[in-house]
Amino acid sequence: MQLKRLLSVFSLAAVLTAASVAFAAGTSHTSAKFEGPKANTGFVTHTTENGKSILRVSADFKVPDTPAPTWRVVDSRGNIYTLDAFKTKAGEKREVVVPSYVHDIVKVQVYCAWAEILLGETSFASPVS
Repeated sequence: MQLKRLLSVFSLAAVLTAASVAFAAGTSHTSAKFEGPKANTGFVTHTTENGKSILRVSADFKVPDTPAPTWRVVDSRGNIYTLDAFKTKAGEKREVVVPSYVHDIVKVQVYCAWAEILLGETSFASPVS
């Protein structure tokens, strides 16, 4: 009887672990390819990690060689949020944590904050949050 109960507990733990992995895997979304005059390679992946919404550019994304390339996101209501710079003194910032006040993301843009011009953008098939 004790062995049967122990096996039951292990089976339940395996099911819960599998469900956790499936849930975590379900929080990843990939955008279309970037398109624009300067940002036209790679794509963005959106994940949720430890309750934080994170955007990452793919390995083949090339940060534009402009004075101030910056992360921007557009939500389903058309609001535009300017986030962090792609370039820092420490190097390139290839991921960004999306602030909690951004309720969803439809598009990700590469914006030149210095020239105030759109360098390229990509979109998700449906809003991600």
